[in-house]
Amino acid sequence: MAYTTNQYSPIFHVLCGAFLISFSGVFVKLAHVSPTASGFYRVGFGAVFLFLGVMIKREFNVPGFKQLMLIAFCGLTFALDLFFWHQSIFYIGPGLATLIGNFQVFLLAAVGIIFLGESAKLRLLIAIPLAISGIYFIVGGDWESLTVQYKTGIFFGLLTAFCYTIFLFTLRKIQQERGQSFFLLLMLVSLATAVYLGLKMIYTGDSFTIPDQQSLLALLGLGLSSQTVGWILIATAMPKIPVSLTGLALLLQPTLSFIWDVLIFHRPTDLTNWLGVVVTLIAIYMGVTGKMAVSRTEKEL
Repeated sequence: MAYTTNQYSPIFHVLCGAFLISFSGVFVKLAHVSPTASGFYRVGFGAVFLFLGVMIKREFNVPGFKQLMLIAFCGLTFALDLFFWHQSIFYIGPGLATLIGNFQVFLLAAVGIIFLGESAKLRLLIAIPLAISGIYFIVGGDWESLTVQYKTGIFFGLLTAFCYTIFLFTLRKIQQERGQSFFLLLMLVSLATAVYLGLKMIYTGDSFTIPDQQSLLALLGLGLSSQTVGWILIATAMPKIPVSLTGLALLLQPTLSFIWDVLIFHRPTDLTNWLGVVVTLIAIYMGVTGKMAVSRTEKEL
């Protein structure tokens, strides 16, 4: 199938968005702040950048009460997602934490099958044990030999996937009912998330201080690339390209996240670990394209 220049543009946008978001874990690791503080500044700075976008586009509309409640809940689920993911990064590094966080693909499929009456596609049923096998190879194949900290990081990664699943369903519900621009929606969700994380920091006595210039630049990069530009590029371009290409493009994020972990933070990785990465990515791709194929078919019907 031949693609025109206009058709290549959304593909390029998704790839650029995935590339930018792949640095999220790197920025978190480089910022000398707590996991909760890095999440707070990600959404806080992101909200500021998104507010500028709303002002430029002049698309500010006050949402209704029902939408505000959904936005508040959406912010809570995203706050939990960021909290668990950043904790996971602290214990097992950005590469593996991001790979496990992408298991939300399988949770989304399970919710669709159990609660929405979607059919269980064969590729999804194959992808789940394949993904588990991939993680088994990545961690070295001996669960009992892993430290408590490492096991905790994996557990937090799975909680990330769970919370992200709820977040995506809530965001989808808001988008179906909203009358606002995507800039405004994402800004309000970011603000709600920042409030929850800020309250958590106050309750636990966590510091809001940004200790040095490296941390400030890392947190600004996190808010601009991950919370703003990356999300917008992917969200606006995904409906315009085929399912298979979307799945491949989105795999760029966890793939690069793992590579950055190896190159920048010198994560010990042997041939068996790399085999696990490849197997896990194949499983995630099968889950992404299988789930998206179901959704698109239902939409066309």
